[in-house]
Amino acid sequence: MRGGRFFVLIDAPYRRGLDGLTAGESVILLYWTGEARRDLIVQTPSHRTVPTGTFALRSPARPNPIAVAVVRLLALDAETGELELDAIDAFDGTPVLDLKPWLPGVDVPPQAEAPCS
Repeated sequence: MRGGRFFVLIDAPYRRGLDGLTAGESVILLYWTGEARRDLIVQTPSHRTVPTGTFALRSPARPNPIAVAVVRLLALDAETGELELDAIDAFDGTPVLDLKPWLPGVDVPPQAEAPCS
């Protein structure tokens, strides 16, 4: 995510599924991080000072290779299936599993309550 242009290409049989999406919207992108390690349940990434459980991190190294990102559609061509995104942390050729609209009334969690003392 260090600048550049980011694209997703939707295969022809699925392009009609883009109907209703428009440039400027945010979408949830599910994709397959199949090259990352699957055996790290506890990790010590450079931004943490102590070992941390994989499920408390956004690392691609996890037992399940499904990744999720919320991205903004900068441009959309439903005929060619080409989507231009604001950013994505995936390699070229990474398989896309699904796209879902990001809905502000649904996808923003309610305010967390203060922990009981």
